[in-house]
Amino acid sequence: MALAVAATGRFPVKAVAKALDVARSNLVDRLRRPERRRRGPHRRGGDDELLAEIRAVTDARPTYGYRRVAALLNRARRNSDEPPVNRKRVFRLMRLGSMLLRPCTGRRAGRAHDGTVVAPASNRRWASDGFEVPCWNGEVVRVAFAIDTHDREVMAWVATAGAGISGGMVRDMMLECVERRFDAVRAPEPVQWLADNGSAYTAGETVDFAAALNLVACFTPVRSPESNGVCEVFVKTFKRDYARVSPRPDAISVLQRLPAWFDDYNTAHPHSGLRMRSPREFIADQSSTPAGCPV
Repeated sequence: MALAVAATGRFPVKAVAKALDVARSNLVDRLRRPERRRRGPHRRGGDDELLAEIRAVTDARPTYGYRRVAALLNRARRNSDEPPVNRKRVFRLMRLGSMLLRPCTGRRAGRAHDGTVVAPASNRRWASDGFEVPCWNGEVVRVAFAIDTHDREVMAWVATAGAGISGGMVRDMMLECVERRFDAVRAPEPVQWLADNGSAYTAGETVDFAAALNLVACFTPVRSPESNGVCEVFVKTFKRDYARVSPRPDAISVLQRLPAWFDDYNTAHPHSGLRMRSPREFIADQSSTPAGCPV
């Protein structure tokens, strides 16, 4: 407004500056300076093409945030020998396209957990837990799984509909884990088997079977899910990224989809604790260049 009054020439600049209590030199400088164009959103070459790639990822994986979207884009670029994309650029384009996820602001109240659940190397501690997948027709699929707390690969899993997870199913998982990791029926060195206090895990037959496989049965304290935090995080991830965004008309449909969901998690899902690599990518890198797990 002051510039407009001074620019008309009806009032001297000195009078306008005095009335507004500003420096006259400032008004003169602003009158001489061309009007600046207000900046809009930053754009750079190739944004439209990259935005199309981002949309393709978010359409297939609507629960992924910008970090995991950037990880998948860079994985594809590495395979085609293209330069990587900065995840801040992905964030900017997803924000412009209204594709960012709503930030989680919830805070879970509970007792503090000071222990370390993540193992320093593979095949040191395996953890197991179970969860339920409700179907649209009211049926429930119950799933139990075993995961390595270092590389986060789900080594074995079982599922059933209309019944609970039995001790026999847990023992089958134990044997499958040992066979898959060691190609033997007994672990060469003791491996911790961490689980909650469910009857399928605490049964005497299960504990004895674990000892025969050279697995050390460990149980979390009562009402302390943090003690099995790797499993808790996996259950949240599996329900959010697979079960809740897929059709679940009945138990048969869910049971048919479970193999693909577990395989995608092991081979494609970027894990923040593995520097946005999938569990099997991390295992492959670990075998080629041994290194500790980044935490």
